[in-house]
Amino acid sequence: MNNKSLSPRSTCVFVPGPVIVGAGPSGLAAAACLKEQGVPSLILERSNCIASLWQHKTYDRLHLHLPKQFCELPLMGFPSDFPTYPTKQQFIGYLETYAEKFGIKPRFNETVKLAEFDSKVGFWRLKCVDKADIVTEFVCKWLIVATGENAEAVVPNIEGVEEFGGCIKHTSLYKSGEEFRGKKVLVVGCGNSGMEVCLDLCNNHATPSLVVRDTVHVLPREMLGKSTFGLSMWLLKWLPMQLVDRFLLIISWLMLGDTSRLGLDRPSLGPLQLKNLSGKTPVLDVGTLAKIKGGDIKVRPSIKRLKLHTVEFVDGRKENFDAIILATGYKSNVPNWLQDESMFSKEDGFPRKPFPNGWKGENGLYAVGFTKKGLLGTSIDAKRITQDIERCWKDEAKHTSAFARSLLLQSNP
Repeated sequence: MNNKSLSPRSTCVFVPGPVIVGAGPSGLAAAACLKEQGVPSLILERSNCIASLWQHKTYDRLHLHLPKQFCELPLMGFPSDFPTYPTKQQFIGYLETYAEKFGIKPRFNETVKLAEFDSKVGFWRLKCVDKADIVTEFVCKWLIVATGENAEAVVPNIEGVEEFGGCIKHTSLYKSGEEFRGKKVLVVGCGNSGMEVCLDLCNNHATPSLVVRDTVHVLPREMLGKSTFGLSMWLLKWLPMQLVDRFLLIISWLMLGDTSRLGLDRPSLGPLQLKNLSGKTPVLDVGTLAKIKGGDIKVRPSIKRLKLHTVEFVDGRKENFDAIILATGYKSNVPNWLQDESMFSKEDGFPRKPFPNGWKGENGLYAVGFTKKGLLGTSIDAKRITQDIERCWKDEAKHTSAFARSLLLQSNP
């Protein structure tokens, strides 16, 4: 990209510190850690607020699935009066307080259309467009990608979708089961979101069915008086992962019974091994399984095709539904805007190197929040990135400022 590609309504802005793309928890964590070490940064956010996924694309009854001590960001814990599993609104409030405490003020409504490294000058150039279609080119030495694992909703191609005639929406647009009161609803996807949406539908007097397309580990949210996640982390300090997996499955069988009898077959790999290898998170049950056992939620196989208010499943069964909720997850959008083939995979938009080595690329490129280990991984990434940038920040600051003045003179004649 060269300066001639910018429109007449464009400007060029030099950023002395890192530019962070994304104002979710990962971007906030990186900015806070950098500021604590005296390194200023700029966050660019395409939405109109911090944590837009949490604020705009999550359902009302959502709670953190893990205990709060595993979800806090660096340098600031949760308030002591928060419950073990904070609500959606409590977590958003925590993030807003976090941003205020560290003086983090993102530039909102700035969508990064293109980011590429200019090897001639040794800087990153980011072409952004705001709501008024004004183009701004940001130039920086360091680029931190914090758009996360859940940037875009995944919507599967289902044959006959245009024939269905009823409401079909992704969970990113689902708020409450209240709007489906008295209706038959098919939820596609049996992860934590799909399971919890089914429970919410039940509690709002809808009649949900759950499409289970793959094997899944369902574990109690708590066992032996402790959170399952916390207990797992403690056991891993002393025992190999395979042994911990075996322990978790035995306790789960004693507490939940044989889930395969309910149509929820378990994977051949244990829950921790599977999470470690593929990033697939086990479901932590918050009451959905009891509804399945009681017949309030029906389990169905994959969808073959849709017809008018009718779903045909792969086993030949046909059933009428008023609505379909797609709990089919999210994906990274990094390949859409970042011109880089060495650090990020074009196939899935994740760093090519698995955790703990995926946080750093070449030419001052970094990634935070792509560890498949939730907010715990985010904190680890943010601290490592800060240490790496802080080492050369003071030495380069003087040289960078001098070069920036000449670069801006070229860009804004």
